[in-house]
Amino acid sequence: MSEKRICRSTQHCWSAALGLAGVAALVFLPTAKLAGAQQAPPLPIPLERLFMEGVEAQKAGQLDVAERAFLQVLRQGGKVAFVHNNLGIVYQMRGDHSKAIAQFREAVRLQPSYAAPHLLMGASLLALRKVPEAIGELERAAKLQPKEPLTRLQLANAYERANNFRGVVEQFRALRDLAPQEPEYAYQLGDAYLKLAGWCAREIVRLNPRSARVYQTLAENYRVQGQLERAIRIFQYAVQADPQLPDIHLALAEIYQEQGKPGEARKEIEQELVIVPESVAALALKQKLEAAERQPQ
Repeated sequence: MSEKRICRSTQHCWSAALGLAGVAALVFLPTAKLAGAQQAPPLPIPLERLFMEGVEAQKAGQLDVAERAFLQVLRQGGKVAFVHNNLGIVYQMRGDHSKAIAQFREAVRLQPSYAAPHLLMGASLLALRKVPEAIGELERAAKLQPKEPLTRLQLANAYERANNFRGVVEQFRALRDLAPQEPEYAYQLGDAYLKLAGWCAREIVRLNPRSARVYQTLAENYRVQGQLERAIRIFQYAVQADPQLPDIHLALAEIYQEQGKPGEARKEIEQELVIVPESVAALALKQKLEAAERQPQ
């Protein structure tokens, strides 16, 4: 999975960012992207070499070797944020999220402006199903580094798990602003809007099962399915629930026109224009009906 897709797991999160072996060692690895570690104090040369051995082992998947190297750096006085961060990644890659979080917290304590441990801690908290805590860490990471796609992808994942679909939409809108030519972000934004619409529909039903909007949504579904008589009946329920709701009479008029019932269609259009006199769609349909009437039989 590309980092341009939502990080559905911590595996995807750290593998997309092994710039995070990378990320954590920004002082030493110029290819890393996430900011924050450049203010960290440098390690003494011997510890720097030992740390880099750990980074190379980590990148090669030799986690035991990497863990030993990072622990030695810490024991010998190299207690800096990026060392704790890399050690946390080792534990995260093993699936030991509690130990990983402890290391990320220490990295943040030593260097609060370091974005990487906030992001990674959020991923581990999600893995432990601690969604509100994860959101807090990921929001901090996004605030520290608003242009980092990986952070926004992981935050979108967290918001979705919290049923905060508005938040998901906001993250993909931000990603679209960052990369307007990226089709994956456009797709994910559209999917987020669909999920938000579904959530809104469920909320309407929960708050008022007899809402005119509930009837309207159901009638539109029947209409799409071609069940026009059933759609008409449900639209009429919507009118009874809220006689002043726009678009209902227009929808009925369109159905009647499709069925070849101009008289019923005209009646519905007139009622729609009473509710929304400036409705472009209603006025256009009225003109179309009137033109059809003028045609010779």
